[in-house]
Amino acid sequence: MSFGPMMTDRPNGPDGESGVVTKTRTRTQRPPMYKVLLLNDDYTPMEFVVHVLERFFGMSHAQAFDIMLTVHKKGLAVVGVFSFEIAETKVAQVMDFARRHQHPLQCTLEKE
Repeated sequence: MSFGPMMTDRPNGPDGESGVVTKTRTRTQRPPMYKVLLLNDDYTPMEFVVHVLERFFGMSHAQAFDIMLTVHKKGLAVVGVFSFEIAETKVAQVMDFARRHQHPLQCTLEKE
């Protein structure tokens, strides 16, 4: 018995199709992504926000400073896009860190 390509001597079926079976591939969907947002307040020091961005989001000082200014001027900024579990963890880390330092900094997530 040969395991090579299947060949048939049968003529095409009544609908003109040959006896070829095609496999349908199931495409795995990408999980939904979530934006992590920092919200502006009038009390959290700018340096603290920069520190949070560097520490929890791996930003350089220059990147963190730019994002902090965006938060300050526009009221909020997206600081990263992650899977739900990672976004949720980042939000919890930032909120816990801010509370421990007695800052009212707000961090939240929303579906992309």
